[in-house]
Amino acid sequence: MKMKNIAVLGSTGSIGTQTLDVARNNEDIRIVALSAGSNIELLEKQAREFSPEVVSVAEKKDAEKLRKKLEGTGVKVLWGMDGLIEAAQHPSADTVVTAVVGMMGLRPTVAAINAGKDIALANKETLVTAGHIIMPLAKEKNVRILPVDSEHSAILQCLTGEDQREVSRIIITASGGPFRGRTREQMKDVSLEDALKHPNWSMGRKITIDSATMVNKGLEVIEAKWLFGLDAEDIKVIVQPQSVIHSMVEFVDGGIMAQLGTPDMRLPIQYAIYYPHRRPLPGERLDFGALKQITFEEPDFENFRGLALAFEALKTGGSMTTVYNAANELAVSRFLNREIGFLDITAMIEDSMKAHEVIENPDIEQILRTERETYEYLNSRW
Repeated sequence: MKMKNIAVLGSTGSIGTQTLDVARNNEDIRIVALSAGSNIELLEKQAREFSPEVVSVAEKKDAEKLRKKLEGTGVKVLWGMDGLIEAAQHPSADTVVTAVVGMMGLRPTVAAINAGKDIALANKETLVTAGHIIMPLAKEKNVRILPVDSEHSAILQCLTGEDQREVSRIIITASGGPFRGRTREQMKDVSLEDALKHPNWSMGRKITIDSATMVNKGLEVIEAKWLFGLDAEDIKVIVQPQSVIHSMVEFVDGGIMAQLGTPDMRLPIQYAIYYPHRRPLPGERLDFGALKQITFEEPDFENFRGLALAFEALKTGGSMTTVYNAANELAVSRFLNREIGFLDITAMIEDSMKAHEVIENPDIEQILRTERETYEYLNSRW
């Protein structure tokens, strides 16, 4: 049995902890590196359970605390962006699960690809802002980019064994979030607590807010372009409130393949690790008798501007997708801190996009500079 040596970046978050659940269920997974932000209590527990060779945290002071806690274990403790990159490039790892949130995932992902690691990609920002860099680099280094998103995993599962030249379009499903069917007027005064109540999925706070605004679906549309080599016109979004169909592929002959299942993120995580093979996975199974029906609705682009703006950013291209992503990151953090209202999130994105002068083919430095400039612009106006 060949061991799967995995580095998990963002191990204390929702995807990271579920990746470690998958590791617990499979004896041929060895965790060789872990990284986290500031949750050193959980990271210490993970390090003691999985005995990785290295762990990394965001701040030096937390690294010093963690070193004392892990004294005698043989685990090397790193910190900062350098530590994150070292964990991503760790010589023992053959697959890196990139589950960090935000643009901080970009540099370690590039580093891991350059080091020849396969990427189980849960960090949306990497492809949203730098898909034009990441995908050619992965091809050059003969590295696989395997999506951990349930929607993109569903598309990958539908395409396995198929000729991608015979794809007509992909259909990405959306639950519609907690405010499905509401008008902008009805969403004007929604609370943070209401926005964090996702009807189907258990996710981190940032992605849960993104689902409520449907920006999350917009980010997935941009990612899909790069993952599957499609134009914006070949990507459709459909609302499927039960979250049973995770996405579909329509072929040139009109045939449609769909991937269905219960809303369990461990399935796409495990599929990415073992692709193209499947492993048993404990958990609830889909019961069609109890389900009775699966319903569909067209997405509401007017009231959920976040989705419309994503298509606009994708069609504009270049650095505009970085502006879309960066403005959303700042706006969501402000909303989570109760500094702005719910509808201000998409208003901030739209304001930033209107003000931006597009760089057509930005490099990594220009992408990161665009992010900083977007933050500066919004901080001066909001």
